Amino acid sequence: MSFSSLGLPEKLVNALRHNYFLEPYPIQSAVIPPVLEGKDVLGIAQTGSGKTASYVLPVLTLMQSKSPVRDRRLNALVLVPTRELAIQVEKVFKQFGPSLPNKVKSMAVYGGVSINPQMIALLGVNILVATPGRLLDLVKSKAVHIGSIDTLVLDEADKMLNLGFKDEMAAIFKLLPEKRQNLLFSATLSKDLETMNQVLLNDPVVVEIEGKTVDIDKIEQIAYAVTEERRGPFLRYLIKHHDMQQVLVFTSSVRKADGVALKLNNNGIQAAATHGKKNHHARTEALRKFKEGELQVLVATDLLSRGIDIVELPVVINYELPRSPKDYVHRIGRTGRAEANGKAITLLLPEDAHHFQVIQKKMKHQVEILPSDEIDLHGF
Repeated sequence: MSFSSLGLPEKLVNALRHNYFLEPYPIQSAVIPPVLEGKDVLGIAQTGSGKTASYVLPVLTLMQSKSPVRDRRLNALVLVPTRELAIQVEKVFKQFGPSLPNKVKSMAVYGGVSINPQMIALLGVNILVATPGRLLDLVKSKAVHIGSIDTLVLDEADKMLNLGFKDEMAAIFKLLPEKRQNLLFSATLSKDLETMNQVLLNDPVVVEIEGKTVDIDKIEQIAYAVTEERRGPFLRYLIKHHDMQQVLVFTSSVRKADGVALKLNNNGIQAAATHGKKNHHARTEALRKFKEGELQVLVATDLLSRGIDIVELPVVINYELPRSPKDYVHRIGRTGRAEANGKAITLLLPEDAHHFQVIQKKMKHQVEILPSDEIDLHGF
C-alpha cells in the first residue's frame, strides 16, 4: 500500500516521498482513510509506530477545505501530556503543512516557558498542540478560544489520564463544542481509556496495532542486592569500575533523579537529570548531549523515558524499581535494540524483593540476584 492510495493530496504525497516516507505504517494505513471521512477514531499502537503522522496528515488535508479562523479561534486542537511530545507533534505539522496550497498555521504551547510570547503568537493559528494546563491558562487569558473547533486529538491519552490530568481534561471538555471529530491515540487500552471512549467517541473506528515486543533474550539482566546506604556508592562503583560511557539510569521520582545526578557529578561522573520539572531547554540539551556522547549518564523518570530512543544504548540501570512490570520492560527495552545486545542492571533493596519477584513472573524471565556486601565501596 502507498500513501497515494489513502486519499491524501498529491502534493502531500510528494512531500512524504521527498522526506523518505515511502510506505505507510500499519497504523497510518488503517487510520488515515476514516479520519479523512470525518469519522471518530480510537487508535491503539505503541510509541514509535507512526501514530503522529496518522492524524497529522489527514488533519492537514481536511484543513484545506476549512474557512480561515478568526478572533483567535482554532480549527483543530491536539492535546498531549508533555512539552517534548507537543514540540515533536508540531514539528510534523510544520514539516508537511507547507507542501499544501492553503497554508496552515500550527503552534505548540506548554508550560515551563513564558506565556506572553505564546499569547501573542496565537493570532491566526489554525492547529494548536497543547498541554492541558497551559491551554487552560491561555483560554482564561482569552488568548485562544476552543469553543468552535472541528477536530480534537488526544495523543497518549493513557498517559494523560494516569498523570493526574483528569480535572484539567474535564474543564477543557466543557469548553469544547458537542459536534466535533474526535481522534484518540494511546499505547494501551486501559480501563480509563475505555471510559473516555464511551464519553467522547461517536461510533468510532477502532484500530489496534500490535507493536514489537521487547526481546528479553537480547538483554542481559542482572540484579544486585544493596542497602539504601550503599545504593548510591554502588551505582558510582559500577559506572567507574566497568568504565561505562553511556548509561541511562531510571528513578521513580523527580526528587530522586535530581539527587542521583547531583551525587554523580560530585563524584566526577558527568550526569544530568531529565524530568517534568526541568524546563524545556534543560531537557532538550541533556538529551542531545547524552545521545551525542557528551554526557556519560542521563538520569530519567518513567514519563521522560518515552522520548529517549537510542539505537545502541549499552546499559540501563534501575536505581529504583518502577511500579508496574510493564514499565520495567519498557525501561530495559531502551537497550538491546536494532539487533544489538544490551545490559540491564537493577539495584535491589531488601524491601523491594517481593515486587521484583512479581516483575520477573510477569515478564516470564528469571533474573540472577548477586550479593554486593563484600564489594569495597570506600572512595565511591
